[in-house]
Amino acid sequence: MTELDRRARREAVVIEHMQSENVQEWDRTMATFGHARYELPDGTVIDGADDVMQYWLEGRTLVPDQRNELIELTHLDDGQVQIEFWLRGTPAASSEPFELRLWAVFGFDDDDLMTGERVFATRPTVDQIAGRVTTTGQPAESAR
Repeated sequence: MTELDRRARREAVVIEHMQSENVQEWDRTMATFGHARYELPDGTVIDGADDVMQYWLEGRTLVPDQRNELIELTHLDDGQVQIEFWLRGTPAASSEPFELRLWAVFGFDDDDLMTGERVFATRPTVDQIAGRVTTTGQPAESAR
């Protein structure tokens, strides 16, 4: 497989992940992961299929119409994919819509399935992309 083929496969996985989240087809979304894991901007880590599924279900209870819109997708030199995106929705409790500009970095396994999504409130730094620093800017316990 060429590098271009690998990039195309990884890009397709990220797009499928985002689109399936928007329509809440969680089996499709879960199928984009080799290992389901999220690292959120506040430092929360959700690890494993059961916890990730609970995260999705609880999140859509709080924000039933949550959706994302891709702004830009970038292939990084180390094989990861970085996206910039809008996260939009209307919390059930307030009825006040929100719009957040966020970034995410996706790692991949040898089968081009995601090994995790790290979400950032600001454009991630080189150290954050490399995993030396967490989503909150703290030193990582172990370098990736």
